[in-house]
Formats: sequence, C-alpha cells, structure tokens
Amino acid sequence: MTEVVDADELLRRIRRGRDRAAEEERAWQERARSLTATDPDGAREAAVRALAFEAVQRALEEIVDPGGADPGGTSPTGPGVKQVT
Repeated sequence: MTEVVDADELLRRIRRGRDRAAEEERAWQERARSLTATDPDGAREAAVRALAFEAVQRALEEIVDPGGADPGGTSPTGPGVKQVT
C-alpha cells in the first residue's frame, strides 16, 4: 500500500468495508437458516461466518462512530449509563 489517501477517502473506504461486512453477515445468516433442517454442520459453519462478519462490521462501525450506539447491547455499563474514564 504505497498510495497516499486523505482522511475523507480513508473514511469512505472504511464505510464501504463496513457495508460489505453487513451484506456478508446477512447472506451467511440466511444461508445458516436455509441449511438448518438439511445440513446442521453447514448451518453451524455459516452461522460462525456470519458472526465473524458481524465482528468486522462492529469494529469498523466503532472507527466510523466511536462510542456510538451499541446495537448488540454488549456494553458493560448498560443502556443509559455513562462510563467515566
């Protein structure tokens, strides 16, 4: 990576990556649902892949919007509680 990019371009690339991860997460979740009855092992693998894309999406979202909403509710402080650092 020798290409120099400005902050706006970097943010655009991160957002594209985040959006792509969201698309892949949805696709793997759908695949897991469709395989549940016929191929439990395949469904499990698809579910794991969906979780991996979800993790990528959340990490990129934190870069784009630091401290933003916690859609999964995994914040240790809970909703409505301000964390003091």
